[in-house]
Amino acid sequence: MLNGKVALVTGAGSGIGLGIARELAAKGAFVLLAGRSGQAEAAAEELNRQNFHTAAVKMDIADRESVSAGVESALIQYGHIDILVNNAGIAKLSRFEAFPDELRDRHIDINLKGTWNVTKAVLPCMLKNRWGRIINIASVTGPYVSDPGYTAYAMTKAGLIGFTKSLAVELAKDGITVNAICPGFILTPNVRRNAAATNPQNPDLVLEGIAAGVPMGRLGAPEEVGKLAAFLAGEESSYITGTENVIDGGNLLPETNVMGIKES
Repeated sequence: MLNGKVALVTGAGSGIGLGIARELAAKGAFVLLAGRSGQAEAAAEELNRQNFHTAAVKMDIADRESVSAGVESALIQYGHIDILVNNAGIAKLSRFEAFPDELRDRHIDINLKGTWNVTKAVLPCMLKNRWGRIINIASVTGPYVSDPGYTAYAMTKAGLIGFTKSLAVELAKDGITVNAICPGFILTPNVRRNAAATNPQNPDLVLEGIAAGVPMGRLGAPEEVGKLAAFLAGEESSYITGTENVIDGGNLLPETNVMGIKES
């Protein structure tokens, strides 16, 4: 259980971030949902109506001053932050030769520098208390696989793995663990948008094709990623640090989709 712990989840207004926030709250943590818009505030209000204990924090992770103000406000109100989930990110698709430099930089600013900004703001509290859990939401895209159009996203998500491992070594003797979660296809608003970008006429056909290639036959749910995050946030994972935890329904396992014995 996470009773007495305060968790900060970035990008928590929807999708995987909201699923993580829900599961951490279900384990007893007080969860701060961070986001740039009112979406995180609406999500916190909905979770509180379900008898969870949450609050919203307005924060643009690409802006260091915004991050510092948000974290400082949270510490003043709640005293400590024990668990940090760096979930906020973007994924925009375009062929490499047509990819705008400005959009490339936006991926770096949010997916990499944003994670750096929030971690650096929260870390002093964890160091002071000599206890902390940092969980970075990376992806299978980049470290393991990719599809055309994902170059900027893959580059930054692969970078998060290096960040996770290096920081884990640095903080190993300070009572702080640092781990990464690498989701495969999770049914989120972002996946739906990318399916629509792939096939504007029939995005459901894209989702069905994805599910057909997953051994479990479906996309994952945000709450399933949340359960993994809740485990990494608790005492049960106290000897686990610097790891990449793939959660993809077995999607990386098949060698091909044409060879082998087929079900009749």
